[in-house]
Amino acid sequence: MLTGDKVGLRARHEEDFPILRAELYNDVVNGSRSQVAPWRPVSPDSKDSELFVHAKEEGHVPFSVVELESGTLIGTANLWGIDNHNRSAHLGVGLLPAARGKGYGTDVVAVLCHYGFVVRGMQRLQIETLSDNDAMLRSAERNGFVREGVLRSSAWVLGEFMDEVLLGLLARDWQPAALTSAVV
Repeated sequence: MLTGDKVGLRARHEEDFPILRAELYNDVVNGSRSQVAPWRPVSPDSKDSELFVHAKEEGHVPFSVVELESGTLIGTANLWGIDNHNRSAHLGVGLLPAARGKGYGTDVVAVLCHYGFVVRGMQRLQIETLSDNDAMLRSAERNGFVREGVLRSSAWVLGEFMDEVLLGLLARDWQPAALTSAVV
């Protein structure tokens, strides 16, 4: 497990699926705001979902996020769009509703940066988020990400086009969190 101050990133477990399905993926508003494809319901027995780890898919590394103190599942984290030639990747974070607003997002981004830069040897990490996603913008900027631009009207979300903010962080500019540990 990779750990930060408050959270751990671990492999996805079978018992995570029902919780993540119910609280993240079957929530129309959250699903519409967090996915690049249109929301669609996911049946309880579906193996065709963002939840499942496909061992042969090297461009996507999904984690389950747990609170360190209790071990409780609180969300998902992903390194996706991994480009090993250019040594770049994108970050994604999804916290369960009960875990939002508690500082977990900033810690998750810090641990993903550790994984991307130290474990995977990436040169650049990138985040795209809706322009009104203040929590993700704060989490990214607290970890050193720089706003690089706005993708105007680039996301179709629940009947309207929305702007996305593009943020980037280079390995040379990354300041690792003091308490982020290596593998535990």
